[in-house]
Amino acid sequence: MRILVVEFRDPQHPQAGGAETLLLEVTRRWVAAGHAVDYLCCRPAGAPPESELRGVHIVRRGPQPVFNYLAPIAALRLLRERRHDVIVEGLDKVPFFLPAVRPGCPVVAHVPHLFGETIFREAPWPVAAYVWAMERPIPMVYRRCRFSALSETTRDDLVRRGVRADRIRVIPPGIDHDRYGPDPSAPRAPVPTLLYVGRLKRYKNIETAIEALARLRRDVPDARLEIVGAGDHEGPLRQRAAELGLTAAIEFTGRISEKEKIARLRRATALVYPSPKEGWGLSVIEANACGTPAIASNSPGLRDAVADGLSGLLVPHGDPGALAEAARRIIRDPEFAARLREGALSWAARFSWDRAAGEMAELLCDAIADRRVTRAGESVRGPA
Repeated sequence: MRILVVEFRDPQHPQAGGAETLLLEVTRRWVAAGHAVDYLCCRPAGAPPESELRGVHIVRRGPQPVFNYLAPIAALRLLRERRHDVIVEGLDKVPFFLPAVRPGCPVVAHVPHLFGETIFREAPWPVAAYVWAMERPIPMVYRRCRFSALSETTRDDLVRRGVRADRIRVIPPGIDHDRYGPDPSAPRAPVPTLLYVGRLKRYKNIETAIEALARLRRDVPDARLEIVGAGDHEGPLRQRAAELGLTAAIEFTGRISEKEKIARLRRATALVYPSPKEGWGLSVIEANACGTPAIASNSPGLRDAVADGLSGLLVPHGDPGALAEAARRIIRDPEFAARLREGALSWAARFSWDRAAGEMAELLCDAIADRRVTRAGESVRGPA
């Protein structure tokens, strides 16, 4: 197949996250299987207009703030030049409405998650209202498309919005088990250590983890929190840590190498993920594959990624006391912690990038077959 992927960011973008990691792992496997992949995205300052990454042809056009307006034009040009068989459109910010750009080319909508009303927790009101309004036409514009959802909760969200359930396939992400795994020679941190890995955004609700640490340290005074990642909400997070007298107990690492991230995942007592909504929570499975349980909000996406009581613990969203109590239980009960570590490994073993890439490729074939059937029907009926 000749595949065009359209997403806001490529995996090398300074703000790339789990969605871009997923697309890189899947598309590079498509290339290895003999497919041709062009990946259209925005162009950050200093990035070349085109490059190759693991065999994937990256095409960068325009700055991110206006990319959703430029993407349909750039996609149309690429479609004319390279005659793609199918488009994969990432629906994780605002839609590009590509089914309306080239009706003759099938589109598969890849949906980590949609913001819905949670966008009002992150963006100023006019921006949030714009994103919310842009999501409203999705069921109508993409009514003939196939959908790939990362989780059952994302699928349920799409169905509630009006997308037909039989058009949606749930395809969880995978994990690179060659990189992510336990290391018997690497001991756990010498003091109880909670770890957050992800972007530092307001809607991620990282303040709950900071407030939980304050409660935990009342009877576990040496407990610490490591916050790995970068984002525009770092300043307020540092301020909240200072207000609670936790400056010395919390480490803000910024962006770190993959090697160091894996080392921290192996050392941590537990990963914490207090977000109100995720497409999945890739860091959860990465931690599990390293033998580290997760404590996460019982919220959309995360409740799919965490097997409660097996690979980690789910707690009520926005409740620092519950998060602190879950961490305290893991710290104080070595047998329980050992069971969670074993459960985390067995849970993570279920997820594979080869499986995810294969299932998504099958979905693309289904979309192409849909288009052929539609064309055949139109040919039989003839013009109105």
